[in-house]
Amino acid sequence: MPKDAEIKFTIQLDDLKVPEHIFWEASDSEFEGKKPCDSIMISMWDKEAKNTLSIDLWTNDMEIGEMDAHFYFTFMKMAETYYKSTKNKDLSDMIAHFAQDFAKKIEENAKLEQS
Repeated sequence: MPKDAEIKFTIQLDDLKVPEHIFWEASDSEFEGKKPCDSIMISMWDKEAKNTLSIDLWTNDMEIGEMDAHFYFTFMKMAETYYKSTKNKDLSDMIAHFAQDFAKKIEENAKLEQS
């Protein structure tokens, strides 16, 4: 029998409608209540429009280094998810290699900033 599951996001905005705090909760999670996070990136496939819809939010507290890490891990997760859904190792590997190049560039930029 099908079971409904729910994921809920609560966004607290400042006077300029910029996210100050982001919380999430899920009906099937291992924890109860709202859990804080500093960034969310949600992509949804609109079958009718044949296009991706997205919601990208982050708080002002999110540091650039944290955003860099968030993007790196998101790219790696995309590579994994792409492989699981298509079994196309070549394209999955391309995404993972891009993520690795992205991480190298972050490290290079950090070294330049320290000089």
